[in-house]
Amino acid sequence: MLKYSRAPVLRLKHQGFAYQVDAVKALKDLEYAAVFHEQGLGKTKIAIDIAIAWLSKKTIDSVLFVTKKGLIANWQQEFANHSFLSPLVLDQDSRSNFLAFNSPAAAYLTHYEVCRGDEKQVKLFLKSRRVGVVCDEAHKLKNPDAALTRTFLALSPLFHRRLILTGTPIANRPFDLWALVRFLDHGRSIPEDFATFKRQLQLDSDLASDSERGREFREALAALPDRIRGFSVRENKKTAGLILPDKEFHSIFAAFEPEQKKLYEKFREGLKVEILKNGETIIDNADDVLKRLLRLVQIASNPKIVDNAYVESPGKFAVLQKLLARIPRGEKVILWSTFTENVDWLDDALGSQGTVKVHGKLPMRTRQTSIESFKTDPKVRIFIATPASSKEGLTLTVANHCIFYDRGFSLDDYLQAQDRIHRISQSRPCHIYNIMVEDTVDEWIDELIETKGLAAKLGQGDIRIDQFLATASNRFNEILREILNN
Repeated sequence: MLKYSRAPVLRLKHQGFAYQVDAVKALKDLEYAAVFHEQGLGKTKIAIDIAIAWLSKKTIDSVLFVTKKGLIANWQQEFANHSFLSPLVLDQDSRSNFLAFNSPAAAYLTHYEVCRGDEKQVKLFLKSRRVGVVCDEAHKLKNPDAALTRTFLALSPLFHRRLILTGTPIANRPFDLWALVRFLDHGRSIPEDFATFKRQLQLDSDLASDSERGREFREALAALPDRIRGFSVRENKKTAGLILPDKEFHSIFAAFEPEQKKLYEKFREGLKVEILKNGETIIDNADDVLKRLLRLVQIASNPKIVDNAYVESPGKFAVLQKLLARIPRGEKVILWSTFTENVDWLDDALGSQGTVKVHGKLPMRTRQTSIESFKTDPKVRIFIATPASSKEGLTLTVANHCIFYDRGFSLDDYLQAQDRIHRISQSRPCHIYNIMVEDTVDEWIDELIETKGLAAKLGQGDIRIDQFLATASNRFNEILREILNN
């Protein structure tokens, strides 16, 4: 048994909500478990409480909390809010990590890349004592072919307890669940190999036209919740009984600026030749299609991204300005764009209205300063960011307006980004605006995200199969053909 140099204080600072307490009771004695609660329901509090239960019962000697690099400071604050634990932080300095691993700490906090880069040292640490692990934003491990996922699958048997947290277990496609569950139970509940599992749950173009294929897909998807129910909990804001203001969605349509339209049509005609033949899709690889379509998304958003010679103001920008003028001055706004170049451009164009920006090319300290300024400075009204840099772990309920200037193909990006404002501590109605150019790839993305969202809800047990059948159209391929042929 590990002897601490100073005994940790294993008390809670406050009791959680009823659904949080229930989750802790259900999972704290399991060898492996998953908290799949919807974004904004306080999974961090549940994880800290479970870790304290592990340590109190001496089930483990230490807990390793793993999150994304940009969320380390957020987790430190969460520890201070909910417990008396002060975790040792591991970074990418292997020498300092060696000293930390050899110290008798109850809790460690690090990010995924440290475990990947220092895998040998982590393995030695796990063999030296009984360690429980908490993997935050665990959908980062969804790709079984990624080096990071392979690292964690290799480390998994060495953890004495395993807990994963994500509000989007089916982050983008139903088969995203495979690696997460494999990390927990090593194939007990989903014994199929990944290729078989993926084939059963592939959200592809023939679901609408092939009735047998559609039936098999729906049955496999609807069976997922029962396969993992014994070691997972899932609540959404409604089932948790959390009383939050309404979330109101607004679709706002813009028209192309003339030069923008010419550029869009030029690229559309090129893609039509590449993707369609006699009105049918000729490229079977969905990822390849998406890469080609991304250029159309960029042009519909802001042609400056792909053509430095473009000097006009794109069609969406005039609509954005009118929208911002309608929002009361005392209410803050998050403005999302998929593209780093767009964030920089929008920050320059709207700077007089009080803006800060966050994207992946900015230093971590700069990002954190922007976040704090948005939260605390009344002169800062607009937070402009890419979902990839700010969609997770942040509570930005000082805002109640969320504008998507453009959207990519990721369901996870969309859900996580909008729920930065719709979560515990929000007291005002939340408005989600999607700015789209009519009859363009923007409308196809809208349908694609809706289809992915329904599949995720069925696979996560949020809706019944009859509700899925009543709503799902799987028309996104048909709409794609319409968009390319217009």
